[in-house]
Amino acid sequence: MGPSRLRRVQDGLRREGYRCGHCSPLLRRQRSCRSAAAEPQTETRFPSWDIRQGARDYPVPVQAPSYRSIFSPSRGRERIDNFDGYWAYTLQRDGEILEEEKDLIKKKDLMARYQADPVRSRDPLPNPELFYRNYVRMQVDPRTLNRKTLFLTFLYKFARHEWVGISAAWEGTPSIAESKTTNEKISRYHLCEEFCHVRLFHEIFRTFHLDRVEWVPLGKWMGRIYRVFPSFPGAIMSPPAFVTELMGLTFYLHIDRLLDEVFATEPEARFRVRELLREVIADELAHVGQRRNFLGPIGVRAARWMVAPMIRMFCHDLPEAKYLFDIDRLVQDALAFDYSTISSDILSHSWVPSYCKG
Repeated sequence: MGPSRLRRVQDGLRREGYRCGHCSPLLRRQRSCRSAAAEPQTETRFPSWDIRQGARDYPVPVQAPSYRSIFSPSRGRERIDNFDGYWAYTLQRDGEILEEEKDLIKKKDLMARYQADPVRSRDPLPNPELFYRNYVRMQVDPRTLNRKTLFLTFLYKFARHEWVGISAAWEGTPSIAESKTTNEKISRYHLCEEFCHVRLFHEIFRTFHLDRVEWVPLGKWMGRIYRVFPSFPGAIMSPPAFVTELMGLTFYLHIDRLLDEVFATEPEARFRVRELLREVIADELAHVGQRRNFLGPIGVRAARWMVAPMIRMFCHDLPEAKYLFDIDRLVQDALAFDYSTISSDILSHSWVPSYCKG
């Protein structure tokens, strides 16, 4: 690890108030931890599905619970006001939209900084061709793949669904110049954020020397569903659209928990993947709240009912999922989600609906 990257890791730990006794194994090899013996350590308690569970590279303390369930009741006027709040947050976080590039100025600058300071795995996949043969469509029994390859083929298939969905929706949404409402502008920015996520995923693959990844359309049946879905009336589309965002966030949190196991011997690569993933999580956290704004009482009940079947159906389409995740736990965590399980560091870069605040 170079001096500049080490300082960045150390600064990140100091910002969160962590003592040396909580440093990652990588940092303990780089500097003395004499202060750990000099002062008593206090235990930081993590919820069972917290993003920081075992996340030794980027530990952040859990803030005191002060948020409500994402399914909390809300008033119509309050939800309308929240759209304006979300739009102001989006402009501040993303900056100017670059529609021709399907990009956002601040996220483009962020991506450039990551690419200017690349991290590459020191322990590449034992057989990269095994990844390339199975990343679009699984050709072998998933149980025969090593954990790194299994994780990365899953990650591609997961991100590919996102890419196909936003590619289909892009043509059906008004440009910023054509947008007449705040919600239409939000939709355009939202899609650009998702395209930025695909670029972040691409950088994750490059971290493991996988430079030949291509984004391939889904089959005819699934592609048609993604093209038709945005044209549904709002009352029909809003509950599954919200569940899709909630499902994605839940997966990201569980993916983060896997990093320490799958890349236990690769602290530098693991830290970089976690950095990239946290950028996605902050956006997805805000997307969940924004999509919740579209739901009244009936929509909330419909969404709760949809959570289990939609997660199970999605996992059925990804052959690696059952070998990486506890599917029942994914369902439970999605239904039980509230913002108190997320670190203050991530929340400070995201957005929460007013009716979910304590």
